[in-house]
Amino acid sequence: MPNHSRVTRRLSLKTALAAAALLPLSHLSRTALTPEPEPTAEPEPAAATAEVAGPRLDAMSFNLRYASTVQPNSWAVRRPVMRELLRREAPHVVGTQEGLHQQLLDIEADLGPNYRWIGTGRAGGTRDEFMAVFYDTRRLAPVEYAHFWLSDTPDVAGSNTWGGGSIRMVTWVRFRDLLDGDRQFHFLNTHLDNLSQYARERSAALISQRVAGFDQSLPLVVTGDFNVAAHRNTVYDTMLGAGLVDTWDTAAERGELYATFHGYRPLIPGGDRIDWILTTPEITVHRSSINTFALNGQFPSDHLPVQTSLTLG
Repeated sequence: MPNHSRVTRRLSLKTALAAAALLPLSHLSRTALTPEPEPTAEPEPAAATAEVAGPRLDAMSFNLRYASTVQPNSWAVRRPVMRELLRREAPHVVGTQEGLHQQLLDIEADLGPNYRWIGTGRAGGTRDEFMAVFYDTRRLAPVEYAHFWLSDTPDVAGSNTWGGGSIRMVTWVRFRDLLDGDRQFHFLNTHLDNLSQYARERSAALISQRVAGFDQSLPLVVTGDFNVAAHRNTVYDTMLGAGLVDTWDTAAERGELYATFHGYRPLIPGGDRIDWILTTPEITVHRSSINTFALNGQFPSDHLPVQTSLTLG
């Protein structure tokens, strides 16, 4: 993997130091970070002005289920289904959970040359699961990014101090939307603990504290597997208490509700949403859906991806 040494001249000193320490652990494109100047375009017709000023951005949250050789749902079996789903949907940005390093490289190859990803292993380096963020370089360019761990020592890679069953972390990115006048927004991706409610509550509180330190003039999109049901847990209340809204509730249109974790068993209509996409209120949400795509009965993961189509302002 190439060692990309440039992120942006606009990084704050603190973020620059953190990014410099973690940069070799992330898969970034120099081209994506320093795009060539776009050619001067002819003026658009008046009828197209509104769409050009605020084109829809398609976001996805997807727990990939870590790659394994265990049958009947090994990564070798699931990968073609994952490839077909992602190519069909072609989201502009995807917050993923559980991906292992080689699995992420496989997905990048399957998505094609226009996609890159940012992430680091939760145990440090390429070890363990990633909270990788995939993005379409034709639409988005990262300005800065960082990682922090859900513990009492959030800047210590691999730290786990709240009794959780696994190391948990956050990867966040500040993007420029290349088709929306270079408008910037924050994108934060996480995966909360599956065993400890205490760890989940502390994690939600830490995330809320960290996002309060973001530039409040910029929109924020949060993706994640929160391991608790929306509307029925204090973790959900804490996240909404941080000034976020649930895109499932705010969408002008939504698809059919299913439990987002199915474990390769029959789907549950009307079930619990433990995978969410949250945003700040100024973001307009056009549609939210839960994707039930499968091929010949094979699902790409034991979770269903959650998707939303939005406009940043």
